[in-house]
Amino acid sequence: MKTQILTTPQGESYPIVTGHNLLAQVGQMTAERIKPCRIMIVTDSNVAPLYLATAKKSFEDAGFSVFAHIVPAGEDSKSAAVFSELLEAFAEAKMTRTDLAAALGGGVIGDLTGFTAGCYLRGIRFIQIPTTLLSAVDASVGGKTAINLEHGKNLAGLFHQPKGVYCDVDTLKTLTPHEMADGAAEAIKTGILGDPELFSIYEKSDPANELVNIISRAVAYKSMIVTEDPEEHGVRKLLNLGHTAAHAIERLSNFEISHGHAVSIGTAIVSRAAVKMGIMKSDDNTRILNTILRSGLPVKCPYSASDMAKIAAVDKKAAASEITVILPETIGRCRMHKMPISELEALFASGLEDEA
Repeated sequence: MKTQILTTPQGESYPIVTGHNLLAQVGQMTAERIKPCRIMIVTDSNVAPLYLATAKKSFEDAGFSVFAHIVPAGEDSKSAAVFSELLEAFAEAKMTRTDLAAALGGGVIGDLTGFTAGCYLRGIRFIQIPTTLLSAVDASVGGKTAINLEHGKNLAGLFHQPKGVYCDVDTLKTLTPHEMADGAAEAIKTGILGDPELFSIYEKSDPANELVNIISRAVAYKSMIVTEDPEEHGVRKLLNLGHTAAHAIERLSNFEISHGHAVSIGTAIVSRAAVKMGIMKSDDNTRILNTILRSGLPVKCPYSASDMAKIAAVDKKAAASEITVILPETIGRCRMHKMPISELEALFASGLEDEA
């Protein structure tokens, strides 16, 4: 078991615990920091049959009064309608500001639960219990919460830090290869940003044997960034490597292309573009593309630069007439590149040129 502490400049701190057999212990670990109270476990229709009973027993044994709310699995649950239903479930359970919500699932559940907890009664506490690699290495840490609107992904959201993150790597055993690849995309991204050793695990080793190490390394990097910039005014924007294109790809596919797979395509696009711009050596680009492919992820984009740029123009990262994209300089270092939105199509096009 490995415990890391994230502390924000506002003085908020919380543990991020990674290890085996944590789900049966999560109630007691939570009770050590939060006096037992009402807890609403939010999960989805895929995760509930697998892990809800264990989580409920763990919290009940620790003295919590447990409620549960199950939403349909999938990106569609990050909607205003499901958000409203969850708010009503909190109210029906008579949740107060001294109570707690728990997100048991992947990134969709984490985003939905955190956003709802942040809005209900102007903010109640919540914890993250990620059951996907994607959520464990990225979404569960840092306090970003959101739902989607018809005009774009994550357009309604707020920063609401959890009171704890508890990742039981045993829950990853039920993931499909596709879902594990989704998590690999974010871990590889983190390696490109600032951890060449993490990148090397995916480039040369067997990631299945190093899940605790992978999650801990990814969390360590993200915690460092979030501690410095909790609300994405500066360096936290680096975590969006590949995401400007990725969010456009997700929307163009009507979310048929999953987040991690879209991130891998977006990362490939900015990697190729960085070489064309003289920012990165072609050898590093080759290593990035090969490592993405080695993890069973795509590097080719099914959409045009024009279509992606139109979507990105209304993405939440666009400000006025400018947008900040993240470009790799080498494996382990990236830069923030502010540019006119009018030039985004050309950048995407340069990242697509090598595709057959």
